[in-house]
Amino acid sequence: MSGLCVAAALSGALLATLPGASFTLSWTHSVEKTEWREEWRVEEGRLILAEARVRGTGAGMEPGPDARLIGGWWVWTPRLAPQDSVTLAASGFTADHRLCAGKDCRLLSAWTGRVGEAVTLRPCRPGYKSSPPPAP
Repeated sequence: MSGLCVAAALSGALLATLPGASFTLSWTHSVEKTEWREEWRVEEGRLILAEARVRGTGAGMEPGPDARLIGGWWVWTPRLAPQDSVTLAASGFTADHRLCAGKDCRLLSAWTGRVGEAVTLRPCRPGYKSSPPPAP
């Protein structure tokens, strides 16, 4: 099985299974109110951060040393080891994360059916019970 599994951070309950080996995660920075995007891929059972881009700089938003300004975005390849999972906190100070799998882009809560709940992204593995994402 390949793809991305989205689980409740606290209980581990599987909330959604997204097909494909890559996804884009984006959000608005809580202080600078600037969009941040990350391109991820599932590879050999791990999550690989392939690219990051941000529309500006500021508090906690420093582009990497190899960043290039392309079309108004600072774009770079972060130096992050492959991850087993990534947990996304829920904050009342920011809008929901946006998650794109293939050409299907939705707010994270639209994928999971849960609002204001921390979730964990992880590669799907055999034995995970899959469930289709909620209809848009």
